[in-house]
Amino acid sequence: MSSIRLNNFIKKTKLLKIIFGLLVFFGFVIKPVFSSEKNVTYMQILQNPNDLDLNLKYAQQQGKMGNFKQTISTLERLNMLYPDNVEIKLYLLSVLVQVDSPEKANTIIEEMKLRRDLDPEDLETLIEIEEELRDREPSLWNLTADISTGVVYTDNVNSVSKKRLQSSSDEITGFNSAKYDRTLSGGLGISASRPIGEESSFLINLNHSSSEQYAETDDDYQSYGLTFAFDTVYGNQSLSPYMMFSKSDYQTDADSFSTMYGIGGFFSVGERNSFSYGYSFADSKGNHNSTDDTAMDTNSIVHGYTLGHDYILTQLISTSLSLGYSDTDARVDAGNDYETYDIGFGLNFAFPWAYIAVSNAMSFNDYKKEDTSVNSNKLRSDYTNTFDIMLTKAIGDIFPAIDPNRSLFINLSYEKVISEANIINYDYISDSFSLSFSRSFRLN
Repeated sequence: MSSIRLNNFIKKTKLLKIIFGLLVFFGFVIKPVFSSEKNVTYMQILQNPNDLDLNLKYAQQQGKMGNFKQTISTLERLNMLYPDNVEIKLYLLSVLVQVDSPEKANTIIEEMKLRRDLDPEDLETLIEIEEELRDREPSLWNLTADISTGVVYTDNVNSVSKKRLQSSSDEITGFNSAKYDRTLSGGLGISASRPIGEESSFLINLNHSSSEQYAETDDDYQSYGLTFAFDTVYGNQSLSPYMMFSKSDYQTDADSFSTMYGIGGFFSVGERNSFSYGYSFADSKGNHNSTDDTAMDTNSIVHGYTLGHDYILTQLISTSLSLGYSDTDARVDAGNDYETYDIGFGLNFAFPWAYIAVSNAMSFNDYKKEDTSVNSNKLRSDYTNTFDIMLTKAIGDIFPAIDPNRSLFINLSYEKVISEANIINYDYISDSFSLSFSRSFRLN
């Protein structure tokens, strides 16, 4: 019952972008050298907190978890901005039921009962929520399970350069790696959360994800994660400190181990503006062994900073702006130490029939030392432009008999990456298409 109105709200507001930006705090995989069409890393997320497509892809890879306190804070803010929006209130009620917060839920129910403009369907939903609150026994912990599965197809899986040439030890050779491939992925996450007073909550999450590449094996891996997070409110600030541990087992690469901690937050200014910010510290290590004797060369420590701004233009249209900076220091400096500067802009449309997000992000990477295995005469510098468009739809809107509660999502997305660099290896273009399904279940 608690998810009956969730999807109606998602179709009509910009909240999904915020939620998925927060969801990524609870699961991540680290691979020091990456291209944007492969596994999305935690640092890409931290540098693009408002990029819905990127955050959703990351959530699909690592499994999605629920940060109910942050969701409630956002919904309460939107409820103040749009006091006449019934869908926001019903969605907020559904989340309050999930986290066993009967006091807040009953207050909203009593307020809605006084309205004279409720549709019969909305009134019926309200009565069902009220009955569920009466019948439910109090529970300190809320348990949920999240599952996801998807497929990604790309026309340049190995970031092959435009001219199919590459620099290797100061010589130009052929870049003969495969270009076309597809990847299947699936994830499962188990979350346990409990309220701490009226303003705070604590969350523990375990997650597992799996990826299988069709032609090659670079993206064949199993990943495991453990997260601890605390959400609270201080003044007008919603704050979320967190700590995460992960292990990724790659079929053709060394296993990697990662520890990360940080804090994220947001606050509202006026009725239409909100600002988000974050800091993270990450320590990643590769498993040095007899078959991967250079794995620890990319062991690194990363500091990341983010700043974002969201603007509600209308109830159907919102915009987002994100800025990011990160500094990566690796065990072996050459080709591994770099600074990244990011800027992104998003335009979001909450149509009644679907949620569509369009974004464009630019990333500038400045490396600190020449990589002699590639080109000893040039200090690598890259510029990457990433364009994304994503559509989210509830299956129940199309086939009510299959998904009567509208709790199963289908997500379609397209991404185009154009990379320009002063070294030929990193001049490439790639197009990726993805299809995924996701669903959340309450376990108690």
